[in-house]
Amino acid sequence: MNPELIVNGASGRMGRRIIALAIESAKFDIVGASERAGHPDSGTDAGLLAGSKAINVPISDVLPSTADVMIDFSLPEAFDKTLNYCVENKVALVLGTTGLSESQLNRVKQASELIPLIQATNMSVGMNVLFSIVGKVAALLGPDYDIEIVEQHHRFKKDAPSGSALTLAKNIASARNMPYPSCLVNGRSGKDALRQADTIGMHAIRAGDITGEHDVIFSTLGETVTLSHSAHNRDNFARGALRAAQWLVGKNPGMYSMANVLGLE
Repeated sequence: MNPELIVNGASGRMGRRIIALAIESAKFDIVGASERAGHPDSGTDAGLLAGSKAINVPISDVLPSTADVMIDFSLPEAFDKTLNYCVENKVALVLGTTGLSESQLNRVKQASELIPLIQATNMSVGMNVLFSIVGKVAALLGPDYDIEIVEQHHRFKKDAPSGSALTLAKNIASARNMPYPSCLVNGRSGKDALRQADTIGMHAIRAGDITGEHDVIFSTLGETVTLSHSAHNRDNFARGALRAAQWLVGKNPGMYSMANVLGLE
């Protein structure tokens, strides 16, 4: 029996791809496709909107009474409704929404005591492998290597730096015993903007329809080591989210990660 799935943010670029690939996989029964009240796509069949077949599940702000797991790629403004529903109905949650406030992140931790939950700034398999090794590389290279992170995304992305770039920086800071987030330098300007030791430069580019590019640059006098990840399209994020959702169903309450899903820890 397939797990029952709700996709929140179903009309967005990520939501549509998650629905299309969930239908293609035949591993889920989609029972909800959620959007805010009054959304222009309300009432439209979620499968057809995703470019797939009709599934008789309309885009709606009304959530079903039961489900096994929700995948959420929406906006921080929708967070409270999402989390309250999952906690009240004991629905596992794969949370991919970025830009959450500190109070919202604290609520995620509290909710993980009641439901199984995965929060990830990036669901792709390749990026999560990069998350797992970037701190090790930073520690091996040592303090003589300056660290700069350059991330590129499409013009429609609201938050900056990206959640993935911040995760990379946090893992590096932990491995190098650097104070996070005070070690971050977001861009540089001015006539006296020399690089300071024990800092991580962070640079966000927003242009066109770039899906997602992340470069971590380790450079010292004489050589440079660069770790890069390029997302060719949104399908790698969507497949990772579906893999996480399938893994999460039936787990005990707790805060899990994509590293757990992928067996990286």
